[in-house]
Amino acid sequence: MTLLSKTDQEAVTAAINEVERHTDAELVTVLTAQSDNYSYIPLLWAGILALLVPGIANYFGSWFGADVLLLVQWGVFIVLSLLFKMPSINTRLIPRQVRYWRASNLARRQFLEQSLHHTEGGTGMLIFVSEAERYVEILVDQGIADVLDNQVWEDIVADFTAKVHQGQTRQGFLDCIEACGKLLKEHVPATHERNELPNHLVILP
Repeated sequence: MTLLSKTDQEAVTAAINEVERHTDAELVTVLTAQSDNYSYIPLLWAGILALLVPGIANYFGSWFGADVLLLVQWGVFIVLSLLFKMPSINTRLIPRQVRYWRASNLARRQFLEQSLHHTEGGTGMLIFVSEAERYVEILVDQGIADVLDNQVWEDIVADFTAKVHQGQTRQGFLDCIEACGKLLKEHVPATHERNELPNHLVILP
């Protein structure tokens, strides 16, 4: 994980401050190391393999007794349960659809928890990143969606996602905020000075 340092966070805050000088949009950035602990996934895989191993062992060595096979099954389950909890292995066991669903779900929860749906004129924008899932999403309220189609964010999200893959989350945030700022300045220009939501990067524990 490459959760950002204090200096990196200050750079993100400065980028948001600069963008919000030229737009009525309210930007909130959220970063999390992982969207879920997926504790059930290692246990599920360990359980499946623990059920298979005794049968395979008995097939190739039918001299094993039931008590030995039971001990083998328990041992396999315990060892694999611990092994599969290692972050480098854990994320490889989780289907992409599950990872993306959990990250997307958390992004939507954060949109509500950060009060982005209560801004004046419905101009809230969330830039959400989950590092373990390598997931990036931009969510906007109705005031922005009315003037900018969701497809305009696709290239920005794709570029940011690539940077997260490369461990360049800080630069990804800065480039994303700048790219969004250009679109917002044109389509949601500043009409009056306001700052309804905090501009600092929100890092979830």
